[in-house]
Amino acid sequence: MAEALTVARPYADAVYKLAVANNALHEWSRMLEYAAEMAEQEYIKTLIGNPIVSAKQLGELLLEIGKNNFNEDGRNLLRVLVENGRIDILPQISQLFEHLKAQHEGVLEAKIVSAFAINDRQLKKLISDLEQKFKSKIDAKVSVDPELIGGVKVEIGDEVLDTSVRAKLESMAVALKS
Repeated sequence: MAEALTVARPYADAVYKLAVANNALHEWSRMLEYAAEMAEQEYIKTLIGNPIVSAKQLGELLLEIGKNNFNEDGRNLLRVLVENGRIDILPQISQLFEHLKAQHEGVLEAKIVSAFAINDRQLKKLISDLEQKFKSKIDAKVSVDPELIGGVKVEIGDEVLDTSVRAKLESMAVALKS
């Protein structure tokens, strides 16, 4: 996964710069999401790297499948990815592009994991606190992981705020072993 993200980053950066220059962030977001979904289809995965299917044939097939979903720049991106054998990293390109788009729009993506279901009032308070701390609008994705025992774990970019009981127990175990 890390290697795919490393390979995808220059493509995502280039697409992001092109999208900003053409005031087309939302259009590119839609195109990349569609392309990523297309690349994750099982029948497409079987064609990627198949020696019987040439890069040209794969490119033509993808362009035909998505003909009404891509503008000329989107079609060019698909051609470049096919020629370079990089169609399989479309999901990572889309993910990185969405991250850059969110930063551009002043929105940070937060992954919130809670030991228990969070009600609306608690979630609004948590998001409000995070928006004050990070001085940005927060787009939260919430999930439940009972293994946390209690508390929450929040990931925003490279920063992790872990107030879970499990993290505190692990910290205590390390301190006791020292």
